[in-house]
Amino acid sequence: MIRVLLVDDQRLLRSGFRALLDLEDDIEVVGEAGDGLEGVALARQHLPDIALIDIQMPVVDGIEATRRIAADPALAGVHVVILTNYGFDEYVFEALRAGAAGFLVKDIVPEDFLHAVRVAARGDALLAPSITRKLIDRYVNQPLHTGSGNGTGLEELTNREREAVALVAQGLSNEQIADRMVISPLTAKTHVNRAMAKLHARDRAQLVILAYESGLVTPRGH
Repeated sequence: MIRVLLVDDQRLLRSGFRALLDLEDDIEVVGEAGDGLEGVALARQHLPDIALIDIQMPVVDGIEATRRIAADPALAGVHVVILTNYGFDEYVFEALRAGAAGFLVKDIVPEDFLHAVRVAARGDALLAPSITRKLIDRYVNQPLHTGSGNGTGLEELTNREREAVALVAQGLSNEQIADRMVISPLTAKTHVNRAMAKLHARDRAQLVILAYESGLVTPRGH
């Protein structure tokens, strides 16, 4: 059973999402919150698999709520998915850096919404290749990231793990990584998971960011 927490200051929107989720046999809504402060408290109380968090809310916004959840060892199993009205922008970028596993636009069709919840529950990042490219471009244009890789754990990665991380950073799934590396999907998943553990990445979204921030992967043309 996938346990979901809804955090959004728009009660009508929460009700709509809940109505969709309640129809699914494998999904249970464990709580609702109207701001980020209450959302973090409910996350600690219920330990959901997924926290769907609006990016702009009163009291504590979605970015800070995500940051607090990511920083709490007791909430390591909570995957934050950001809800936004506008698609990928500066706020979403900051939420991903704070520890979100991905984001959804609020006008998403119901079928895609339910699929996204299940994808996030598996621990996969909700980042399409086009979004990954925007993340890359954002990082490439930030002079503060030197690419030194100091203290990131890069030296602990095997060559195959580095190769897997590079493919994750291109937006590839485990199955696609397996095809590219000519290995089984299980082995590809193992390489990715070990790299995440060594780099202290919560999920694949964080792995993408760390790959470029550390200089492990360099975008083509830069």
